[in-house]
Amino acid sequence: MPTILLVEHDPLQGFLRKSILERRFFDVQRVSDAADALCLIEQPRFAENLALVITGHPIPGIGGPEFVAELRRRLPSVPVLVLGSPSERPGDYPDAGVSFRSRPITSEELLELSSQLMAAHHFHAA
Repeated sequence: MPTILLVEHDPLQGFLRKSILERRFFDVQRVSDAADALCLIEQPRFAENLALVITGHPIPGIGGPEFVAELRRRLPSVPVLVLGSPSERPGDYPDAGVSFRSRPITSEELLELSSQLMAAHHFHAA
C-alpha cells in the first residue's frame, strides 16, 4: 500500500493537510520535523511503501533545501513535493524528482499534484 509522508511542523497545517490527503489516499503519515522523517525512511518496510514526501517549510532542524537533498540522496526514486514559502524559489530545489509549489495551495491542487507525482512513481490512489 503506497504511503505519503507529510513533514509539517505546524500542528494546525499538519492536521489540515493530512485530512485533505486522507480524502483520496489511505496511508498518510505525518511527522513534525526532518529528524523524524529521516528516521522513518531508514525503516526498510516504511521506505519500500513510500510513494511521496510532502514537506512544508520552514521545518525545525535542517534547512529546506538541505533536507530535500538528503531525502533524495537516501531515496532517489521517491518524488518530493515542496510547499514553499514566498521567500523560496524553485531553483532552491534543482533535483528533477522535486516539485516546488508556493503556498498557498488549494485542497484540490494538493490532491491532484499528489496523484500525478505518485502515478509517475508507479503508485496510484485507492
